[in-house]
Amino acid sequence: MFADFSLESVTFKSNWKKERSLASSGCQTTDLVLEEVGCQSVKYKNAKTQTEDDSDKFAGFAQDRSGRLVEFLQQVEPIVRKQLEMNIKSHAFDDYEVTWDEGSSTMSAVHKLTNAAHEGQFQITSLSWNSTGAVIAASYGRFDHDDWCTHKTSLCTWNLERRNLNENKPDTTLEVSSCLMCTTFHPTNPALIAGGTYNGVVIVWDLSREDDMVLTSSGLGDDSHREPVSKVTWVPDTSSAKKNKYLLVSVSSDGKMLVWKMDRKTKQIELHDGFILMNMNLPRQLGKARNMRRDKEVGVTCISYNAENKDSFVIGSEPGAVFKCSMSAQGELAGSNVISSVQLKSPVTFTYAHHYGPVYSAEFSPFHRNAFLTCSMDQTLRLYSMLQKQPIMTIEPGEGVIYSVKWSFSRPSLFAATTDTGLLLLYDLNQTQPVPVYKLEAGGQTGNTKASILTCQFNPHQHNLIATGDSAGCIQVFRISDSLKTSSSRDLEVLSDLVDITSDN
Repeated sequence: MFADFSLESVTFKSNWKKERSLASSGCQTTDLVLEEVGCQSVKYKNAKTQTEDDSDKFAGFAQDRSGRLVEFLQQVEPIVRKQLEMNIKSHAFDDYEVTWDEGSSTMSAVHKLTNAAHEGQFQITSLSWNSTGAVIAASYGRFDHDDWCTHKTSLCTWNLERRNLNENKPDTTLEVSSCLMCTTFHPTNPALIAGGTYNGVVIVWDLSREDDMVLTSSGLGDDSHREPVSKVTWVPDTSSAKKNKYLLVSVSSDGKMLVWKMDRKTKQIELHDGFILMNMNLPRQLGKARNMRRDKEVGVTCISYNAENKDSFVIGSEPGAVFKCSMSAQGELAGSNVISSVQLKSPVTFTYAHHYGPVYSAEFSPFHRNAFLTCSMDQTLRLYSMLQKQPIMTIEPGEGVIYSVKWSFSRPSLFAATTDTGLLLLYDLNQTQPVPVYKLEAGGQTGNTKASILTCQFNPHQHNLIATGDSAGCIQVFRISDSLKTSSSRDLEVLSDLVDITSDN
């Protein structure tokens, strides 16, 4: 049924595997061009020379056998002697002091400090150098509030002697729950710094701490301020036998001048004494214009203590009045509407001729007990003598509102002022005309206009430095020229001639 058969093989091509085709090609670059160049170094040759030894030879003096040299000397000797005697009696160089440092006739910017977190949002409300002159602190805030402040600002410090200084990032940033309106370092302790807020709180920080740097705070209450703190300042505690004991004084728009004492054990500040400025203290013209009750509080804008007599101080006010005050004054008591654990009274002992707008700055001279400066919204700055009502000098720079004025710590006749138009002005009382000896654009740019310079501060230890703070949140540090910072014996004499009033005047 079945049988074997042999059939021819059957082949077919694969549908998935195609035949490969190979091709070869080649390319050739163009012929390379080679060129050889040789060079040779310059040949040098050393040569030496030696002077002849003339030690055995003597160079004789010139001989004048004609007698003409002797005749000449006899003729000029009386003239030279007369001139030398005149030079001895002359006072032409009395004010000249040799400065061995290489002089500079210009001012130069050495630092521009900013905080990126606040740039363009907050203003520099005040500046302060620490007791070594190496660290500068700036308080950030705003002056244009309409209501209670809810801003989150800070106190920032930069150490200008650090090698890795970052000008755009502070070394220390201390956060504050409202605008910080003023700040000041302790006079002897470089780590202690105080400040006052828009909400009326006085705070003291200790920068030497590693964690919480807030040392103490006044808090809110009857014994604190109810309005923005205008200025804080440290003054020696004359009741203490220790030299380095200081009181902290704060002034505010609520009219209070509060004296704080720090407890040595608890490190807390306690209200030690206090004063208040009232409507009854104002000059008659300003008091009538306000049309308020006599015991109504008057805002205090600035304060400065006498360099020689720490019992005496001057204050400026919101209406423009300037007052001489005393820590031991027993003036009119505060009205019944003012509640405090210490009896507040008026410190006013004398009233000066007033400005025609709020007084932004008052500064005693560090060299003369009778001299102090003021500046105001009325676009003037004034030099007063403690001994007379009217100002000794009134200067109108014509550059808008003057926000601050400061004396130099190295030269009695030199002071600085800052303006609404972004200028730093330096004045020298030695000049015959009351015009700036130096005018510097120090304000940053806010849109198409220059930022206002709201504050300035000379360095009390490095006298060639001055810092400015503007409304754009920028701090600039300038180096003052040697010719401006160097004092002469005539500087103090000029200031004394201006402010010392005698019975003949």
